Amino acid sequence: MSTQVPRLLSGLVDDAAVFPPGNAALPDAVTAHRTHRAAWYAGMVGPLLLPASEIQRGSLSGLVDPAEGLVIGLIGDTGLDQLPQALEALAPDGVTARQIEAPVAKRGEDPQPGLAELLALSDRLDAAVYAEIPLTFGLMGALDTLAEARAGGLPVAAKFRTGGLAAELFPTPVELAAVICACRDRKLPFKLTAGLHHAIRHRDPETGFNHHGFVNVLGATLAAVGGTEVDGVAELLAATDPVRVVEPVRAHRDAERPLWVGYGSCSIAEPLTDLIRLGLVNGGYEA
Repeated sequence: MSTQVPRLLSGLVDDAAVFPPGNAALPDAVTAHRTHRAAWYAGMVGPLLLPASEIQRGSLSGLVDPAEGLVIGLIGDTGLDQLPQALEALAPDGVTARQIEAPVAKRGEDPQPGLAELLALSDRLDAAVYAEIPLTFGLMGALDTLAEARAGGLPVAAKFRTGGLAAELFPTPVELAAVICACRDRKLPFKLTAGLHHAIRHRDPETGFNHHGFVNVLGATLAAVGGTEVDGVAELLAATDPVRVVEPVRAHRDAERPLWVGYGSCSIAEPLTDLIRLGLVNGGYEA
């Protein structure tokens, strides 16, 4: 049985082991990431996501051989103005940041000032830049600004939060569908973060929160790129029947994934196990 990861799922899941709810210690996360990168499912795994605060404290020192060439995603948790310093701190350990992800505003704030600051820095960052935009006030204007900057040659795209510790951090299927279609209309790639713990939409029995499924998002994005509008995209995001979601995804498994860059998960084993159980990845064993 082939265990090759389908092209559609290439690099879908970034390794966010050090972030909640996983909260892995950095040495453990680095060791586990090496294991993922050497495993048969490595094609599904994106970079190790690390906060700028850890980098600036020198926490990687002694954990990484400079010859190893570790590739990470840098999460800007220390403020936009600190991003260049965090990148400089990676150099002695031979670590490269493939992508930089940073929030540009809190919920309810105008995202434009923070977005302008991040765009001004982007030429100095030498990596793909993802601006995390709250799904509230000023969203569409911020997407217009990002799309214009991207069309002008800056390597920038969007990032959205799809979960968290409060109900309002989970967008409804209609809200997320509108965002996906808005990115499609602007030819703007996007990333997602938080809440995508399983393949299919489900209700968490402890919190009562309805979580989006990452295969739902994949099917919904494929549909949006194919011309489906918000109502139809929302139906796919809301579906809890795996057959309704999986079959359209299976039909595109050999194609490149459009628009949706991927998402971070504190567990690589959980999404991998779901994909195997749904028959979207062939594997004789789990991570």
